[in-house]
Amino acid sequence: MSENQTTPVSELENHVDQQVTLTGWLYNSRAGGKVLFLVLRDGTGLCQCIVEKGKVPDETFEALKHLGQESSLAVTGQVRADQRSVGGCELAVTAAEVICPTADYPITPKAHGVDFLLKHRHLHFRSQRQWSIGRIRHTVIDAIRRFFNDNGFTLIDTPIFTTIVGEDQTSLFEVDYFGTPLHLTQTGQLYLESAAMSFGKVYCFGPTFRAEKSKTRRHLTEFWMVEPEVAFIDLPGLLELAENFVSSIVARVLKDNRTDLETLGADIAALEKIQPPFYRLTYTEAVDILTGPKANDFLAKQLQDFQNTKKELDTKIADLETQQGGQMKQWKKDKIAAELIELRSQLSEIDTKIENNPKHAQLAADFRWGKDLGGSDETIISLMHDKPVFVTHYPKQAKAFYMKTDRANEKVVENFDLLAPEGFGEIIGGSVREDDYDVLLDKINAEGLDPETYDWYLDLRRYGSVPHGGFGLGVERTVAWITAEKHIRQCIPFPRMADKVYI
Repeated sequence: MSENQTTPVSELENHVDQQVTLTGWLYNSRAGGKVLFLVLRDGTGLCQCIVEKGKVPDETFEALKHLGQESSLAVTGQVRADQRSVGGCELAVTAAEVICPTADYPITPKAHGVDFLLKHRHLHFRSQRQWSIGRIRHTVIDAIRRFFNDNGFTLIDTPIFTTIVGEDQTSLFEVDYFGTPLHLTQTGQLYLESAAMSFGKVYCFGPTFRAEKSKTRRHLTEFWMVEPEVAFIDLPGLLELAENFVSSIVARVLKDNRTDLETLGADIAALEKIQPPFYRLTYTEAVDILTGPKANDFLAKQLQDFQNTKKELDTKIADLETQQGGQMKQWKKDKIAAELIELRSQLSEIDTKIENNPKHAQLAADFRWGKDLGGSDETIISLMHDKPVFVTHYPKQAKAFYMKTDRANEKVVENFDLLAPEGFGEIIGGSVREDDYDVLLDKINAEGLDPETYDWYLDLRRYGSVPHGGFGLGVERTVAWITAEKHIRQCIPFPRMADKVYI
């Protein structure tokens, strides 16, 4: 069957009262006497297909009645507008062809553990949630490229094999490069700086590697990052660039993927607030918040809210479990079972938050100036704001050697992290780069790095050095924030973590 003979589900609204053919996979089905309700997915959307006995051959009706989840098929029929149906249209089937019948599809509506789903990632893609996240990721990536391409930036492809350290030496992946030890890139930034001295405004976009053994919801060992670098820019200019950039991404997702956001349960009203200006705090102001009464009062109220939510969930679960024991049709039993799975998942999450709340409170109270902000600290700060918040001017000893020392305060550097709201934490890290040759050389030596390895990087300060800076945005963390996904492993097609590498 050629592609031009079929109609995408996403275009059905343009074919109301017309006969079309759909091709796809059986998402789910329900039999109601002499009527079958088949939900077909085709990669562009879902459509309910109504099959009435007598409107198709008996053998076709029976084959469809016993068709397993994810069987592939083609169905032909008349499109009817129906706002009650998924997608706003349904198909009155007049003919159907089973392409590949399936039995015992492993990912069922019941709850599955994380390990199971990761091992079946090649099939988990087909779930509605993963499909919606994947579509939003696609939009985010396209919005990233559009923003920079439309604003005078030139794409520069930086190497994945590298001899230099861009971040923490302890998180480098070492590889044998024809007998020479090299590393997988932590950042394209240092190479990008050389390109900025030629093109003015540049960016790189590709995979990035960190050999961190962290297993938190915010960490992957392989992730995608976009990094702009700009000549003749200062810290206020970088902050303005970053907030315009992030705002444009969110606006594009709201425009193109509102239905996907609704499917995922994302907070659309909160996303609509994502417009410049963002909040701005210095690192010192953030420390004052963490160690003062603001954070303590906030966490105490948060704990009470968690406990109230737990009581509500316990009540709902108990009510549904009581209903589950009664007599009812199978479709209603399945609906209650699915609701229980979701509620128990929410309860587990709330229990974890209740357990972690006192730990976060203690960590905040014990925080001391000079340390880098940790995930718990970022969570508290971001939860206290309804829009992204910039935290600037971190202690020099907590940040990378290439960041410019603030000439008005030698203890801090001209840098920033951008924390997404609702507890999602850092999605961007950036800085003005040290542009003074002697200062940069001293920093390289102080870090115990080999100046000869960075000779080409020092050349950028020897020959026409200018104020410049940039930042890096993590794609998966950004997608997780926008979609309200709890773990960034769901926001990349094939996740790589310290303890998990599958297909």
